[in-house]
Amino acid sequence: MKELSNLKPPAGSVKKKRRVGRGEGSGLGKQSGTGHGGQRSRSGNDIRVTFEGGQMPLSRRLPKRGFKNIFARDVAIVNVEQLNRFEDGTVVDRALLQQAGLLKGKPDLVKCLGQGELTRQLTVRLDRFSKSATEKIAAKSGTAEVISGQ
Repeated sequence: MKELSNLKPPAGSVKKKRRVGRGEGSGLGKQSGTGHGGQRSRSGNDIRVTFEGGQMPLSRRLPKRGFKNIFARDVAIVNVEQLNRFEDGTVVDRALLQQAGLLKGKPDLVKCLGQGELTRQLTVRLDRFSKSATEKIAAKSGTAEVISGQ
């Protein structure tokens, strides 16, 4: 019967702590497993991963290319042909597109482009629209509403 007084961890799951500097016979005496001198044998040894012994590190030897704009916005694209999956009269917004699986992640902006044909009358509320997308939505008596004005 299991009781708190006789519980034990599974065999092999608990290792004994390594006790260093306890004499030659222990196998970890004298230098305590750190070898004979050098930077890595000292206490407080803190060598960064990229350190190459004073040689110019690889990260600095290689040429730098390109530019990463930290202010860039993540703009998700939806084409008008993808909106045909919704019923007539539906209000299509970011939440509905996310639910339908047309948006991946959480983009900063959602833009509707005019690729393909639209066969439904929809009210589309998104951040941005291309001119052709606005025309195709209006041609089916739908409305394209810009929500954030960005």
